[in-house]
Amino acid sequence: QVQLVESGGGLVQAGGSLRLSCAASGLTFSSYTMGWFRQAPGKEREFVAAFSWSDTTRYYADSVKGRFTISRDSAKNLVYLQMNSLKTEDTAVYYCTAGARATRRDYEYDYWGQGTQVTVSS
Repeated sequence: QVQLVESGGGLVQAGGSLRLSCAASGLTFSSYTMGWFRQAPGKEREFVAAFSWSDTTRYYADSVKGRFTISRDSAKNLVYLQMNSLKTEDTAVYYCTAGARATRRDYEYDYWGQGTQVTVSS
């Protein structure tokens, strides 16, 4: 049974930083693209970042490029999202996901975590 468990969310002031973690189990971690999506209240879920297993390329949404960094530790089956210079518009539930390839389309991912809340105050 595949499980993705996020942690590290919380309340932070604008300009601050948070690091989200996602622990994966039940899958061959090194064979999957790992990604992060987010969903703000009243909005659709949107792509944030992905780390391709095949070529180790990192992909980012334009809105977070230069501020967020995705990384993975294959030895520990962990994927991280380092978020710096946070803005109030980054407030959302952040979801960890795993899929066969790096894509910005959420329906192409196979597995999802329960999400972790990130709230950025002004």
